[in-house]
Amino acid sequence: MAHYEELKGKRVMVTGAASGIGLATACRFAQEGAEVFIVDYNKKALEETQKAHPEFAGFSAADVSSEADVKAAFEEMDKKLGGIDVLISNAGISIRSNALDIPYSQWKKVMDINLGGMFLCAKEAGKRMMAQEKGGVILMTASTNGTEGHRWYADYNASKAGVILLTKTLALELAPKVRVNCICPGYVLTPMQRAEYTDEMLAKVNEGIPMKRHATPEEIGALYAFLASDDARYFTGADIRIDGGETAGLYS
Repeated sequence: MAHYEELKGKRVMVTGAASGIGLATACRFAQEGAEVFIVDYNKKALEETQKAHPEFAGFSAADVSSEADVKAAFEEMDKKLGGIDVLISNAGISIRSNALDIPYSQWKKVMDINLGGMFLCAKEAGKRMMAQEKGGVILMTASTNGTEGHRWYADYNASKAGVILLTKTLALELAPKVRVNCICPGYVLTPMQRAEYTDEMLAKVNEGIPMKRHATPEEIGALYAFLASDDARYFTGADIRIDGGETAGLYS
């Protein structure tokens, strides 16, 4: 595992941190010596996560689609750590539905969390980073679903495409002081994925991936650590796919 000395002592917020990619990423930054502040809407899961990981510097329960909740989470981090150097904006949901069966209430919920939440968190982080001498890094979880059509996820796909363009726009507006990038994972074996897919469905998906498997959440966390490090200091406005070759082209 690579170690990035410059991440030691960095103040890092991770949203959606009670499980999956968020938890793995929070653990990776803690291993790098960062001061990690975790955020999740599930207060009980968040408290259990904090108890299991006393190395984390603090936590705040927040619904990222609520402007008041997001502001309160950042203010709590300000109190605890005195500011923020790295934002990993990761919280999101997906609901498997045929497009014509999606109620508008579901569409709004998915968009408000997956895209609205990214905007609200990036806005709070960006204001703080632009005001401090050393700037900062904003990183967001998009998806390969935001780069091409996928059946049964019209709302999710549209939200993740929005995250990619939000990333590029913020990168232009905040450069050169703040770097902004997003990761586009393909299939990752997370609790959210397990809840939606049977073993047979997972096996079928794996057959269609050139690497013949899902990514682990830890592999996504490792990419986030790299993107926050000085080795990635020329990356901004990038949407980086980590998908085992899933979107590389046609294959048999």
